[in-house]
Amino acid sequence: MTDKRLLIDADACPRQALAIAQAFCRQKGWRCVTYASTNHQLTGPDHVTVDAEPQAVDMKIANDVRAGDVVVTQDTGLAAMVLGKRAKALSPHGVIFDEARILFQLEVRNEQARYRRSGGRTRGPAARTAEDDRRFERALRACMEEGETYT
Repeated sequence: MTDKRLLIDADACPRQALAIAQAFCRQKGWRCVTYASTNHQLTGPDHVTVDAEPQAVDMKIANDVRAGDVVVTQDTGLAAMVLGKRAKALSPHGVIFDEARILFQLEVRNEQARYRRSGGRTRGPAARTAEDDRRFERALRACMEEGETYT
């Protein structure tokens, strides 16, 4: 089996993105590891279930990730930790996290959290579209192909 791995934070990963990722892994011979809390009904040969504590999935992925892995997550904090371990990170909407923008993305996240704590309301994510699927597919392909050039 290949040592190339795609790790997916499946707690908040849309089903369409999960299906695209699993298909790519089969096509390219990568190992696809999903992570979710006990609150989610996911199974599979490479599925890791953690307890339902806040951030439990993120911490498990952060501990498991290795240089060269690709991680799918919506969590900017986890993406920052992944980048620190010389792995790639992208969101299910096709945003590739990179070192040049991660500090700005973390600051935006913190400002939004501060605003919500003070009673403000922020918008949730928009409904997923076919364009989101196409953007995710392109970004995932780019991350996986770039990872293959370093082996």
